[in-house]
Amino acid sequence: MKTAVCLMGPTASGKTALAVELAGRGRFEIVSVDSALIYRGMDIGTAKPDRQTLAMAPHRLIDLCDPAEAYSAARFREDCLNAMEAIHANGRIPLLTGGTMMYFRALEFGLSELPRADERLRARLLREATQSGWAALHDRLRQVDARAAERIHPNDPQRIQRALEVWELTGRPLSELQAAGRRPATDWMLLKFARAPRHRELLRQRIATRFHAMLAQGFEAEVRALYRRGDLHAELPSMRCVGYRQMWQYLDGELDRDAMIERGIIATRQLAKRQLTWLRSYPGVVWLWDDDAPGHAGRVRAAIGEASGVSR
Repeated sequence: MKTAVCLMGPTASGKTALAVELAGRGRFEIVSVDSALIYRGMDIGTAKPDRQTLAMAPHRLIDLCDPAEAYSAARFREDCLNAMEAIHANGRIPLLTGGTMMYFRALEFGLSELPRADERLRARLLREATQSGWAALHDRLRQVDARAAERIHPNDPQRIQRALEVWELTGRPLSELQAAGRRPATDWMLLKFARAPRHRELLRQRIATRFHAMLAQGFEAEVRALYRRGDLHAELPSMRCVGYRQMWQYLDGELDRDAMIERGIIATRQLAKRQLTWLRSYPGVVWLWDDDAPGHAGRVRAAIGEASGVSR
């Protein structure tokens, strides 16, 4: 059986550094599993690896889309499986690295058969959200699909919109359709590791430090260039990425600079909390804690060796 390594974890946990270390040994090739790194021109606020890092350890599935475009979990699954096959054909091991947990789940367990996006319906839902607020649409979702509303955060416009879209297109709850059946799962053996600090406060500090570092590197100028394009708006998936949303509100005059920084850090910490919650319930994950960091690469390589023996 073909084997790949999944290196998961919350934002700012050190996944990229470990992935680059492993790739530097020549046996692994990195595939990004990050819904923000797919966008061109969004480099600083996404903590995209710099040119020097990418020269040492190339990443597949970054810079795929313009920020005006949408990118789905279904498209990720197809792109990722194609990348994995190409890496395997070259005699290397795919190293899937990132924090977009929905993408990992889509890759391993497949996707439900759902209706295609309806742009006119989405535009109407967006207008309604602009008038009434996403909290009101989340309340509406609770009335028609309580299970989905429980799973989807009230501050997650993209998923609220999709759940209501599915309800209106099919007359059936999204949660029901997702439970009814999935596409065939991948035939790859996925070895799953989660990189994280053992103590949450350390992660909170790292997130704040990194956000301030991004500002020093020119994050505001990066978003201002996107803002000036004229074809982007705050409700696009790209501009709803943590940090970008708050910086956009600052440029729109909704927030002052101090509030932008505070909310950007808070939003990133909330993202990390959701990622950790998801990882704790995900089956088969091996945790790589900070205080064991010197041995992480060795543990991953050992797991690959064991899996190779089993697959034979």
